[in-house]
Amino acid sequence: MVEKRLKVEKRLKDVIRVGDLRIGRAEKAALHKVLASGRISEGPFTRAFEERWARFVGTRYCVATSSGSGALITALTALKYKYGLRDGAKALVTPLTYAATLSALIVTGFDPVFVDVEPDTFCLDADKAQAILRKSRDRSAYKLILPVDLIGYMPRMDALRRLAKKYGLLMLEDAAEAHGSVYRGRRAGAWGDAGIFSFYIAHNIQAGEMGAVTTDDKDLYVLCKKIKAQGRACVCPTCTRHEGRCPLSRRGVDADPRFTHDVIGYNFKTMEFPAALALAQMERAEAIIRKRQDNIRILNEGLARFAHVLQLPVYSRQVSYLAYPVIIRDPKKIRRSDLCRGLEERGIENRYLFGCLPLQQPAFAAYKKRASGKVPIAEYLGAQGFYLGCHQYLTRKDLKRIIAAFTDILGGIRT
Repeated sequence: MVEKRLKVEKRLKDVIRVGDLRIGRAEKAALHKVLASGRISEGPFTRAFEERWARFVGTRYCVATSSGSGALITALTALKYKYGLRDGAKALVTPLTYAATLSALIVTGFDPVFVDVEPDTFCLDADKAQAILRKSRDRSAYKLILPVDLIGYMPRMDALRRLAKKYGLLMLEDAAEAHGSVYRGRRAGAWGDAGIFSFYIAHNIQAGEMGAVTTDDKDLYVLCKKIKAQGRACVCPTCTRHEGRCPLSRRGVDADPRFTHDVIGYNFKTMEFPAALALAQMERAEAIIRKRQDNIRILNEGLARFAHVLQLPVYSRQVSYLAYPVIIRDPKKIRRSDLCRGLEERGIENRYLFGCLPLQQPAFAAYKKRASGKVPIAEYLGAQGFYLGCHQYLTRKDLKRIIAAFTDILGGIRT
């Protein structure tokens, strides 16, 4: 029994994972500081992270939330409040994304309209979005465009901004998977009226569960601060009813601002622990991005001989890669399930690319009819795409193992 358990433990240890996390000295020191402070709910570490992340992204403001989903719901709710949007407002959105994007739109009352994606970046196609608007009988029903920076790739954000301006659309950028990606000199999360991020454990900056909203709009910033704190009327970080600095006090309102609510919100506040972890990793954010880019380049070079059967990721120093995405070019030559199983058997963990939400995910079956036949690229990518890790903890030996595994499985396939 002992020998069997040791073999299992060794096999698990030898697996090259999609994502990994190493808690180093900096992270441990940050967590100890939180514990020593005696405060684990939102406090100085959270505020320091918000300031640091806003500078990194290039926006004036940042609001930390408990998750990327919380950031999406918070930002969408804030946009509805500020601009008086009613339930049923149409939102152009990619069908190829994590479920949270579409779930957030639905629970906040938006009506999703699916736009097909570009095959190389997996992102919403601006030309196809414009075609939908041109054909619409009621363009005024469209209020929002929600592009997603998938796997670190960004869509043609300049074209989307022009489109938003032309048709009077708001834009919320889902940059959950694109920490530090750049398009034409501007980072992900800084292109729209607001942007959102997730710091899930598999992402480039890893906090476990935390999210953020970024914006240059002070009104949206204040609304997001309120909405993520149950609609609290005052968002002063140190406010109490007796300090006299609260806007409510200055207006002569005799109320405790901690328990006075002027909008309906949620509890999407984060904790000090993930904020401290994220802050510690921010010190080496650029190095993390470069290492992931180098891993993409090395894997592409090692797998170039299989480019006739696999669409390898587009390499760019502007992309902060979440993972190493691969698309099967011809399912008749090789099946995705066979390739992924073969990699797993050789200790290479992998995941299917997100399925095309309205066509391949049971939860969104109600939207299947409106997308059927209209998003063929997203549907193909969802059916034939998968990804494996490219994280900063991979060694040269790991990369050689990945290349060798592909070679072993695909070596017999003819050009």
